[in-house]
Amino acid sequence: MTIDQFNLKGKTAIVTGSSTGLGQAMALGLARAGADIVGVYNSTAPSNKELIEKMGVKFVGIQADLSNLSSVPLIIEKSIEAFGHIDILVNNAGIIRRNDALDFTESDWDDVMDVNIKSVFFLCQAAANQFIEQKTGGKIINIASMLSFQGGIKVSSYTASKSGVNGLTKLLACEWAQHQINVNAIAPGYMATANTEPIRQDPVRNRQILERIPAGDWGKPEDLQGAVVFLASEASNYVHGSTLTVDGGWLAR
Repeated sequence: MTIDQFNLKGKTAIVTGSSTGLGQAMALGLARAGADIVGVYNSTAPSNKELIEKMGVKFVGIQADLSNLSSVPLIIEKSIEAFGHIDILVNNAGIIRRNDALDFTESDWDDVMDVNIKSVFFLCQAAANQFIEQKTGGKIINIASMLSFQGGIKVSSYTASKSGVNGLTKLLACEWAQHQINVNAIAPGYMATANTEPIRQDPVRNRQILERIPAGDWGKPEDLQGAVVFLASEASNYVHGSTLTVDGGWLAR
């Protein structure tokens, strides 16, 4: 094992939801390891282009609505047009809706499932077909959640979708390992992002969460950088179907 196994120079990484929060931090981490970045965003244009290009790698932004599957081939086509190949897919984009299960609407269910699991599957499929066509293998990293393992409160569709990401990761790993495609996931713990802002502003829920985290604090988006680089690199070539928790010890409690 050498540090060179973590070097991503010459690789192209697609990162969805790359404009802010976890996606932005992971894009920066992959770029720091040497990868060119395709940053997929919906409405908020990426602010990390300049930071990434200062690292000596290239950045291309693609605007796409992942609630609509017509965006999937567009993302792959534009990535190939820009870089000639893809090597890494990070399925990070996701949304959340909060309401009591008794009052949860069909719209809030469908909107979350379309982005958080349906688009994830079809992006995985499109990337895998491209890896096979290239005869290069590749790395797929899905972003799961603590709610891939637990129930949560007031987030019915989010919990269902992230449980699905965990299971789908294992299924795809079983099918695609023969093609030298590694499919794994990262399950972030409670991170200080826009998605968790309502919980962090709730004194009771915030205290309950912090009391359970052995590390004693909310995670930072940057805490995912080591995990994503590992799973995107040659260092993880024999890792298939795993979900790596980066949670401050939450699940160990």
